[in-house]
Amino acid sequence: GLKKKIVEIIKRSSNPEDPIHAKNTLEWMIKLEPQADEALKIAALGHDIERAITKRKIKRENYTNYEEFKKAHALNSAEVLGKLMETFKLKKELREEIFYLVNHHETGGNKRANLLKNADSISFFQVNLPYYFIRNNLDETKKRCIWGYHRLPANLRKIVSRFSYNDERITLLVKNLPRYLKEDT
Repeated sequence: GLKKKIVEIIKRSSNPEDPIHAKNTLEWMIKLEPQADEALKIAALGHDIERAITKRKIKRENYTNYEEFKKAHALNSAEVLGKLMETFKLKKELREEIFYLVNHHETGGNKRANLLKNADSISFFQVNLPYYFIRNNLDETKKRCIWGYHRLPANLRKIVSRFSYNDERITLLVKNLPRYLKEDT
């Protein structure tokens, strides 16, 4: 079905963490909302699908503003998933809900979109962060971490602050996020 196809597509991503992150975001979605419905589960799995399609992938260097880049990424993923959903017999309401969720996975906006944003954010810290650090310098990684930590509610920040990493520099960075956030505001 659709979920299997999403996983297949994401496996082709040039970022090795993307397939792990997709499944991990789904796991966090279920931990945060055990009653998560099909729309939430599909959105969790496919929220970053555009990254796996080289021709469609939104590139950070084309945006001066990080928020604009993230908005474009979310919309592009929603559009890619929208096209994919057309090939499956899903009810219009379900397709529209999944599109909305994926399009708002970076910003949230309602209870359900916030759930996806939070599951995605926690998964970034659990799965993506070590890979992100390899591709970026410490300063860029720190900025990305502050951005991701800032968008989490206090109770979920506690989960992130308990993560530890093989690289001590990342562990230290994450442990210091509450302090960095205070300095940043």
